[in-house]
Amino acid sequence: MLHIRPEHAADAAGIRDVHIAAFPTGAEARLVDALRSNRNASVSLVAVLEERIVGHVLFSPVSIEPKISSVRGVGLAPVAVRPEYQRQGIGAHLIEQGIDHCRRAAFDFMVVLGQPRYYRRFSCRRAFSAGLTNEYGMDEAFMVLELQPGSLRGIRGLVRYGAEFSMLET
Repeated sequence: MLHIRPEHAADAAGIRDVHIAAFPTGAEARLVDALRSNRNASVSLVAVLEERIVGHVLFSPVSIEPKISSVRGVGLAPVAVRPEYQRQGIGAHLIEQGIDHCRRAAFDFMVVLGQPRYYRRFSCRRAFSAGLTNEYGMDEAFMVLELQPGSLRGIRGLVRYGAEFSMLET
């Protein structure tokens, strides 16, 4: 039976293995390690099946420029499922549980760079329509979800991910 729970300190190696198996390079695994070591993993959940970590999702703080201190945002990235367990809904369960954790932690909004058709199922919408842009120049693939209703009303600006994400560009 699949169990989704917050990451424990002893899970680091299993999480790294999931990202290495799921992505063509180790960049996402290094990103998770960097976010964790810099204490920028706001919400980090694992999917466990028969005592083995088979999936992982991480949410980290994002900011809006010009600086808006009244809203707290997170970025969903990365999410990974071991290849042999993909297409079974594990990633979707991780994302749903992560969104719920972020709401309970009083984050106001969540952003994600990903396939619009996939992320619409979580009620994400094009961020540009909410007045938000991103540092990567993405449009359709940059999506937002208000975690607290009305939290983005009147907000406009550039969303910036943590410095750790610069390692994905190299």
